[in-house]
Amino acid sequence: MPASRKATSKPSPPKIEWPADQVERRSIAELVPYARNARLHSDAQIAQIAASIREWGWTIPVLVDETGALIAGHGRVLAARQLEIEDVPTMVARGWSEAKIRA
Repeated sequence: MPASRKATSKPSPPKIEWPADQVERRSIAELVPYARNARLHSDAQIAQIAASIREWGWTIPVLVDETGALIAGHGRVLAARQLEIEDVPTMVARGWSEAKIRA
């Protein structure tokens, strides 16, 4: 590189802290379905999810609040029960309000 064109380094972007930043395994027996879950899954959908898990493995963690109540992933948990999977990848949404969970 010519002396007149010095390499400039960009400053590192700030590290973002995400409420659900770590994946951990939890027993499905500990997970509580969210009572206000608006999405219902048919038996056919659960069978499709189970087939996908059998084929590809578990690819997306379920989302729970700090008490273990499911926020997202009800269908995956039902499929896991069907497949007799005992624990699943889980992310905890720490510090979320009830309004955020409902959203």
